[in-house]
Amino acid sequence: MPLTTLDTQSALLVIDLQNGIVALPTAHPVGKLVERAGKLADGFRRSGLPVVLVTVDGAPTGRTERPSNVANMPPGWTELIPELNRQPGDHMVTKRTWGAFTNTGLEEHLKGLGVTQVVIVGIATSLGVESTARHARELGFNVAVATDAVTDTSLEAHTNSVERIFPRLGETGTTGDILDRLVARQA
Repeated sequence: MPLTTLDTQSALLVIDLQNGIVALPTAHPVGKLVERAGKLADGFRRSGLPVVLVTVDGAPTGRTERPSNVANMPPGWTELIPELNRQPGDHMVTKRTWGAFTNTGLEEHLKGLGVTQVVIVGIATSLGVESTARHARELGFNVAVATDAVTDTSLEAHTNSVERIFPRLGETGTTGDILDRLVARQA
């Protein structure tokens, strides 16, 4: 369902926009995604709504056919990109799984603020973004994904998440849609 509204207590979750992740080849130009994520972060801050900046520094244990290459990342790969303009009021989360809720205290933080909806942006659409959206839905949050502010290393995986998965987890919209709803709330 296209984005209909933003709850009065919404939060922006920015997933894995860090040096090592934005340097990967992606299906869509990462510069535009970063620009849109920055605009959303600024809009949420101006509206007095929480911004959560999530980084990944590790991977879940267990056997997979495609092992993680996290152990081989260069120094500084976990640092947030400066374009996000981190502010003192932003909440930082470091995750060690795909999703931002597992063992991070994020659920408690958001519920403590009275948050009822999360808007999610970042990389990778089919991994960190989708895992976070799934978990948020399971925890009872309304979910929205800014589809022009997410991308993946695989176009096929990105398209599957945007067209088939996200509409089942919540609502989708563009950065412009979300910013318009932020402005309308202030009118």
